[in-house]
Amino acid sequence: MRFTTPKKILLTIAVSVALLPLKSSAQNAFRNAALPIDTRVKELLSTLTLDEKVSLLGYRSQAVPRLGIPAYNWWNEGLHGVARAGEATVFPQAIALAATFNEKLVQSVSDVISTEARAKYNLSTARDRHLQYMGLTFWTPNINIFRDPRWGRGQETYGEDPFLTAHIGAAFVTGLQGTDPLHLKTASAAKHFVAHSGPEATRDYFNAIVDEKDLRETYMYAFHYLVNSGVESIMTAYNRVNGVPNSVNKYLIGDILRKDWGFKGHVVTDCGALDDVFLTHKTIPNATETAAAAIKAGIDLDCSSVLQRDVLNAIKKKLLTEKEVDVALGYILKTQFKLGFFDEAAKSPYYAYRADSIHSAPHIALARTAAQQSMVLLKNNNNILPLKQDSFSSIMVLGPNAASIDAMVGSYHGVSSKIVNFVEGITAAVDPATRVEYDLGCDYRDTTHFGGIWGAGNADLTIAVLGLSPVLEGEAGDAFLAENGGDKKDLSLPASEIAFMKALRKGVTKPIIAVITAGSDVDVSAIAEYADAIVFAWYPGEQGGNALADIVFGKVSPSGKLPLTFYKSVNDLPAYQSYSMKGRTYRYFDGPVQYPFGFGLSYTTFAYEMAQRPKTQYTAKDSITFTVKVSNNGSMNADEVVQAYVKYPAIDRMPVKELKGFKRVSIDKGDSQTVNITIPVKELQKWDLAKHQWKLYPGEYQLVIGGSSADEKVVEKFRIK
Repeated sequence: MRFTTPKKILLTIAVSVALLPLKSSAQNAFRNAALPIDTRVKELLSTLTLDEKVSLLGYRSQAVPRLGIPAYNWWNEGLHGVARAGEATVFPQAIALAATFNEKLVQSVSDVISTEARAKYNLSTARDRHLQYMGLTFWTPNINIFRDPRWGRGQETYGEDPFLTAHIGAAFVTGLQGTDPLHLKTASAAKHFVAHSGPEATRDYFNAIVDEKDLRETYMYAFHYLVNSGVESIMTAYNRVNGVPNSVNKYLIGDILRKDWGFKGHVVTDCGALDDVFLTHKTIPNATETAAAAIKAGIDLDCSSVLQRDVLNAIKKKLLTEKEVDVALGYILKTQFKLGFFDEAAKSPYYAYRADSIHSAPHIALARTAAQQSMVLLKNNNNILPLKQDSFSSIMVLGPNAASIDAMVGSYHGVSSKIVNFVEGITAAVDPATRVEYDLGCDYRDTTHFGGIWGAGNADLTIAVLGLSPVLEGEAGDAFLAENGGDKKDLSLPASEIAFMKALRKGVTKPIIAVITAGSDVDVSAIAEYADAIVFAWYPGEQGGNALADIVFGKVSPSGKLPLTFYKSVNDLPAYQSYSMKGRTYRYFDGPVQYPFGFGLSYTTFAYEMAQRPKTQYTAKDSITFTVKVSNNGSMNADEVVQAYVKYPAIDRMPVKELKGFKRVSIDKGDSQTVNITIPVKELQKWDLAKHQWKLYPGEYQLVIGGSSADEKVVEKFRIK
């Protein structure tokens, strides 16, 4: 045995002591907020063991105690308010927000959502709670195209039009994430990438066959726009596209999303989607090979346990390398750094948000405004609306959705202690000398037993609230009364409601106002003849009752516009399983409809005239700029949504027309406003299937401006050379 001299002992101790702070500093360098985020990500990656890295690849991210990193659950929902996390402001459902055609309003709504989310996160983490639905990573918005009104989850989307979806979606993302380039307020994930809009019951093994033209022009358009707008995350869909499951599709994720579009955020799977690859799609034989394929395709975060369970085995089998794991983990760590997870909590610009930031009076007022602007007036015989309160002394409010919480909140919803249903809203809006009664009227099934008809016969006015609810349309499993796995078999209202409206009209000679709740196109004609006026209310959120009262009693003029076509029948539509856009949406369907895309009545009338005409000829580098003067010729202040459409040359597979600009404007009675709209000519490019690239087709185009896709108040021709 060799002995060390005292001098050598002292030298060894000195060296050891000197090295200790260096080792500690290396371990904690990732917490140095003065360093660039990319540097901090590299520092953390170099500090983590392989086992620790793999433990962070799932949505239930594991704690790393030796580095002081707590567990984190990535799954959170905020479609129209912080969801599933206790008291929160419940805004109108997503499809209703789209009906506002108001980007500024939508950004304000999502800004409130992210404020409430930060407050909940601050409060819960202060108590060392790391719960699902209390984090800062939101798997929203849903920007899938509502290509067919039978899809149950269409209510979660911004409608059938790629342009509207892109602009409303980008506004929502901006509100969620904030505008600080170094600090995310929350992180937004646009979903579901890609070509995902049914059939709901078979989504886990369904194969969407879609050509590159429809894929690029329709299904990918909004995703590309949101990537360019800075969305932090993209979620892949359950289904296959042309034979390959989205979550292992290297062409879609690696080539298009990463290389072509330059996406720098992280990619997350839908929940259980990797299990589907080998269990239901069966395109890869087992979980280990699926884990390797997912990482190689560009998946970074797994909403299941496949990556956390099987990546190590994939590395042992040389199907994957640690370097590839580092690339995936690097993307999700970068998101966490931008959210401030590895910084001192008190240094966050959002640290001050606490309980008083949740469900405050201004937030509730915004929910009411959003509901007001989303509701669509479909019928108004003899201008019966707005109602004059001195013209009636008694009101009957009835119907299966008149007092229904489900019909207020829609799917993926939060909860609120102050939800105002339609009965409560109407009751609060009239003076105490006015008699208001309520009756359920009917349910969703019974076609022969009805209530409230006798009482309605004794009232001066009846407001009948019917339609659908999230148990009749929605996600597979949640819509438990849907006959077709969450999707709708047709456009029909429940037979019981149609029978009820017939019986109601037979027993009532005074005015009947019908209010329809739904998140999709329904056959309004089935009850239209039995009502004097019809308001389409969607799922309007916690202030829906007050907003309806504001509209029917004339506090505000209705201004919502339909973000989807209301067809006459599903017989007018292609097969539901077909992902071809031929014959779908106002862009490719030219037959008669119930109500066109963009439709919505007002209490006033608007006149349009071109104040500054577009030029007659353009090139690819130009922008089409024009100004429209819009005059309110009625007797009430109101909002109008000016919509600009482009009609294309008569070339195969060109759209009938396309929305390429819109602007909501408030105009006082007897006054006018000028609306400026600019359309980059490159927006008119279409995908060339032969050359696999975008092409601007020369020829004669038309600019059509009006209050809906069928309204041609101003038409201007121009050429592209």
